[in-house]
Amino acid sequence: MLSRRHAIALAVLSPVIARAATPLKVVASFSILGDLVREVGGGRMKPVVLVGPDQDTHVYQPKPSDLRAVAAADVLVTNGLGFEGWMDRMAGAAGFKGRRIVASAGITPMAEDGGTDPHAFQNVRHVMRYVANLRDGLTAADPTGADTYRNAAANYLDRLTRLDAAIRAAWAPIPRNRRRIITSHDALSYYGAEYGVTFLAPQGLSTDSEPSARQLRGLIEQIRAQQVTALFVENISNGAILRQIARETGVKIGGTLFSDALSPPGGPAATYLVMMQHNTTAMVAAVR
Repeated sequence: MLSRRHAIALAVLSPVIARAATPLKVVASFSILGDLVREVGGGRMKPVVLVGPDQDTHVYQPKPSDLRAVAAADVLVTNGLGFEGWMDRMAGAAGFKGRRIVASAGITPMAEDGGTDPHAFQNVRHVMRYVANLRDGLTAADPTGADTYRNAAANYLDRLTRLDAAIRAAWAPIPRNRRRIITSHDALSYYGAEYGVTFLAPQGLSTDSEPSARQLRGLIEQIRAQQVTALFVENISNGAILRQIARETGVKIGGTLFSDALSPPGGPAATYLVMMQHNTTAMVAAVR
């Protein structure tokens, strides 16, 4: 039998033990962040993802189940840079009281058409900063997992370093004047700036706006003048505008790129690493 002293000690410690054994409840705003959280989490949690694979964060509409998940969360992970324009309202409506981690904190954003481009995750070196921010934020929320988060982040950073080198090597043989690609919306500027690729898009930074007839005509003229040969739809876009451009310019659609969302499990872009490999392979093949 336990002595009275041991029984009292166990009673005092049991809430601490229970908290340590309970997985951290983490909500990530969209599928790419969800994948990064799983990697850095090292198996200590399974995040709830609000905007899932093949879904468009720009036009997301919260569901009651999403509000319940946010209300119950210990940690809320967002991209920042204005990517989730609905998040503050949603967190307020849910009464969220936990810790927020802004994955892009510390990254200098690019400006496009007078606005902030939020798609920093398209640059692998920026995602290295995301990983460091996630490691530090999860450690602050769950100090007992510090070693797990540190080791998992270090392992993943090594894989990201190798991915970054592989992307540069893939583009190295392609002349700069052939690195011109049309995409559905303006989501790949960070990729282009880092790896020396020029992207043109009929839509702006968000998919919730349509180009005017004048803007579309200007883009078609630019495609012809610059002899662009590669055109891609995105997994979050219906592609109707790009099909019109293809008809008028004769440029063939080269396939699907994954810009703001992963593919479902088993698809061609089920993780961030695979997504970046898929996109790079597809684009390089199209401009050769």
